[in-house]
Amino acid sequence: MNIIKNFEGNKLVIALEGRLDTTTAPELEATLKEELPKAESVLLDFAKLEYISSAGLRVLLTAQKEMVKKGGMVIRNVCPEILEVFEITGFSDILTVE
Repeated sequence: MNIIKNFEGNKLVIALEGRLDTTTAPELEATLKEELPKAESVLLDFAKLEYISSAGLRVLLTAQKEMVKKGGMVIRNVCPEILEVFEITGFSDILTVE
């Protein structure tokens, strides 16, 4: 998985490419742990994310819990397969998906 991150003002923008699974989730978790304290809001771009596992969902939930106290977290460009995972797990009710 590739993680491309940058700041647009106080907004952290992260684009994910590949698979967010048990092997790659710790990398995203470490990136978020380092960058979230500096961000007022977060935008996750899933345009090139092909797959998400329960380990990836756990990382998203942790980030969501932290960012709800600030300016929030938005996920964009979600493919139908990952959107289905969000709907089945109830994450579509927790996360802001555009």
